[in-house]
Amino acid sequence: MNQEQGSELQDLFELDAELPSDRLRGQSTRLIGFSRRFDRIHRDLRLLVDREGVERWSTKHYGKVVPLVATVEDRYPLAIFYGDVGTGKTVTAEACADRLARELDVSEGALLKLSTRVRGHGMVGQMSWQISRAFDVLKRRAGKSRMAVLIIDEADSLAASRGTVHSHHEDKTAVNTLIQRIDDVRSYGGRVLVFLCTNRFDALDPAILRRAAIREEFLRPGVHERRQLFEIDCANLELRPETIAELVELTGSDGNGKLGCTFSDLRTRLLPQALALAFPEDRKLSDEDLLMAARGLAPTPSITGL
Repeated sequence: MNQEQGSELQDLFELDAELPSDRLRGQSTRLIGFSRRFDRIHRDLRLLVDREGVERWSTKHYGKVVPLVATVEDRYPLAIFYGDVGTGKTVTAEACADRLARELDVSEGALLKLSTRVRGHGMVGQMSWQISRAFDVLKRRAGKSRMAVLIIDEADSLAASRGTVHSHHEDKTAVNTLIQRIDDVRSYGGRVLVFLCTNRFDALDPAILRRAAIREEFLRPGVHERRQLFEIDCANLELRPETIAELVELTGSDGNGKLGCTFSDLRTRLLPQALALAFPEDRKLSDEDLLMAARGLAPTPSITGL
């Protein structure tokens, strides 16, 4: 890769990683509820990315490729992960890409995460051009490595409904381009998979929603998930069991309109705040440090559907 190509990729993508990835595999082990979620959707994901395997299955059991296979293969290789901010949509998409690459024994896969910079600076045609460039790179990677995955975070910024009053011509053109390019990647026979991640499911264009083979909702962590997070992240800190129970209670909803904390609230705010109480004083982290941080933590407001 020359310097110009490297600059192009940095401009288009926030993440450019090989699949499978040891880093992503390690990340998935700390992703609360990932195994349960992946078990629920991975069969459908396999149908999207393992067309050769589906055709072999049909030939083995029916002696030929039955019409149902063609029906399934006609779907768009598009999954939409939607839900509240900080609920793990993007990291789950990354972990799914890694797990699929391992299941399919991919040796040279590619994972690309589109940069929010593709929106450009408002110049006519700039956003559509950037989207097309990104998909061109994606298809080149698929042609070379047999599997390429694209993650589009904050997808509502590129795929908002064209029917809204506030939709500008440039935005509509970008949505049209995105739809066309998603249509194009069907011809790659399962070697390309696209994840759209959004906090605003209702804002997505109906044509995008209609093309999604998978729609997976992400909620704020429940009691079991918050307990699991504290038990994993606070292991070896010698906390009392009742402290864990109180942390779980303090970070949940109260049934009177108070939101529970997101995964991001817990891992990027509460736990670091607690550690900051102990570290500068050069002492062990105490139960009260964590409880104090939890009591003072305001959950991130919800923007789902806005």
